[in-house]
This record gives sequence, structure tokens and C-alpha cells, in this order.
Amino acid sequence: MKKIIALVLVLMLALSMAACGESKAPEQPAEKPADAPADAPANSDVSAEGWTPKENVTIIVSYKAGSGTDNTARVLAAYAEKYIGKPVIIENVEGGSGAIGWTALSQAKPDGYTLGFVNLPNFNSSITEGLADYTVDSFKAVCNHVTETSVVLVKADSQFNTLEELVKYAQEHPGELKASTNGNHKSNHIGAQMLATSAKFEYSDIPYGGTADQLLALRQGEVDFSVAKVADFASFTSDVKVLGVFNSERLPELPEVPTLGELGYYDKWLGSSRCICAPAGTPDEVIAFYENAFQQIMQDADYLKAAEAAGMNTDFKSAADTAAIIAQQQEFAEGLAAIWGE
Repeated sequence: MKKIIALVLVLMLALSMAACGESKAPEQPAEKPADAPADAPANSDVSAEGWTPKENVTIIVSYKAGSGTDNTARVLAAYAEKYIGKPVIIENVEGGSGAIGWTALSQAKPDGYTLGFVNLPNFNSSITEGLADYTVDSFKAVCNHVTETSVVLVKADSQFNTLEELVKYAQEHPGELKASTNGNHKSNHIGAQMLATSAKFEYSDIPYGGTADQLLALRQGEVDFSVAKVADFASFTSDVKVLGVFNSERLPELPEVPTLGELGYYDKWLGSSRCICAPAGTPDEVIAFYENAFQQIMQDADYLKAAEAAGMNTDFKSAADTAAIIAQQQEFAEGLAAIWGE
């Protein structure tokens, strides 16, 4: 009996050791969802819903910090991450009346991580003036952000309280009045020239590197008047007086200020559009992503409050409509030779 029990124990021990020596079969990988792209690369920016950025996004502003464009861009960027999914970084690339920044944008990799503000008609003038090698076709429109109307400004303590007074003095003292501009043949220079041409007076234009410097010169008394856009002086409205508006009707925010047309001068709208563009070659799905994201930002209640406080005239336009505006402003810029007497 003892021999039988011992034999059973030996057999049980042998079976136990054999089981311990077995290797477990490897688990099979989880099956891919049927709708997953088989060839999607690692870390791809393509999601199930389309392209989305996987790193910070840079927006080039072609003017210095504190300029009108910079101020409006930073208000937009403050609310961008909520809809874009990544922080938006403003990069100021100033110089050449905007041409240096637009050159940098045109040469950026068209991967969706570099966008830029394109200011009309300054951008168009830089092309007609031959300041750079880019063209309208070097960029791809995303949307319009802000449309600003031009106005005539003087220093708060200026001797001129009305536009008629300024024009009368200028007519009686040809070439004596000085106007600061944001650069030769740029948007604010165009405005000053349109006023002078339609009111039949001569003046001396003094170009500065951009609107911020131009308006600083006005506030410091270096010049007698300037033309700028409403958002450009939103942070120092008490330092200036607005004498006239380049529009077919008065602005709701400046109801007491007459249009130039009311006074018998230039009677059409004049101003600037601030568009967001990408380098040419940027994929359509990337443009569509940003077009949708920026539209949502510009409809955000908190953004709209901040924009109103900053004096911004938010004016979202689609990529197609923005491209049409850029083309139209290019035609406008190419037809301005007459006002320069060239």
C-alpha cells in the first residue's frame, strides 16, 4: 500500500513540474477599429475629424508690439486656445513697412503651424512698390479678422477743432502742415493724400516705421495731423481729437464726427482690413480647420466683450471672401498712381 501511495505522489509531482514549465501563448494585438487609417504615420496631425495642430501655433504680426495690428492680434490670441486646442503665440517681425514680416510668412513651412496677419492695403502697396519678392499668390487666405475705417486725427490740444478749420489753414499756408504716416504710400499715407487731393491743399508727409510711431509723433506735437484707424488709438483716446471719418455714413462709435463726404471732400469708404493668411501650399484641410476655429472665436461672448473694450470692429469673412478682398485691394493699390501725381 505504501508503495502505491508513493507512486501516486511521484506522478503528481511530475505533472506539477511539467505544468510549470509550459510557456504561455502570446496575446494577440487588439484589433484596429474598422475606420482607422491603416497608413496613418506616428504622431500624425490627422484625427478622425480632420487636421488639428499638435504643437503651438505662431501668428506673425508685421508691426511692432503696441501697434494697432498687434493689439487686435493679441485680443484674438487670448481666446484662441479654447478653439484651436494649442496656444497661439504672437511673433512681431517688424520692418520694411510690413514687408519683412510678410516675407517671413511667405517663406514659412506650409504645415499649419505658422500663420500671419496681412494688412490691406499696406500689403498690396508693398507689392506695387516692389518692396519684396512675394505676390498675392504667395499666400493662402484663412479669414478676415478686423475691418477698420480711417479717420483724421489731431492732438488733443490742437488749434484745429474741426476739419474745416484744418483744411482752411492748409489752403492758406500751402505745404506748412505736416502729417505723420505709417510709411510711404501705406494705408494712412493714402488717407492723408486722399484728403489733401479732394480738399485741394498741400501738406508735408513725414513717414514713420508704423502706425504706433506715427501716432506717437502726433501726440508729441511733431506733426499737425494724421490719418489712422479707430483701433489704433483706442488706448489713448483722450490724447487725440477725431475731425473726420472716411466713410459714406457716420460711425456708430463716433456719431458726432462728420464724414469727409458731408464736408465736400472724399466721399467713399477708406480703411484697412486685417486678414489672417497662411503660406501658399498649406493644405485645404488645414485652412478649413482654422477658418472654422477663428469663426468660433469671433463669435465667443467673452472675446466679443474684450474686442468691444479694445475698440475693435470684428468682421469675420470666409477664406473665399477674404481672398476676393485681397484681390480687390490689389487692384485698388495698382490704381493709386493718380493721387501721387505720378
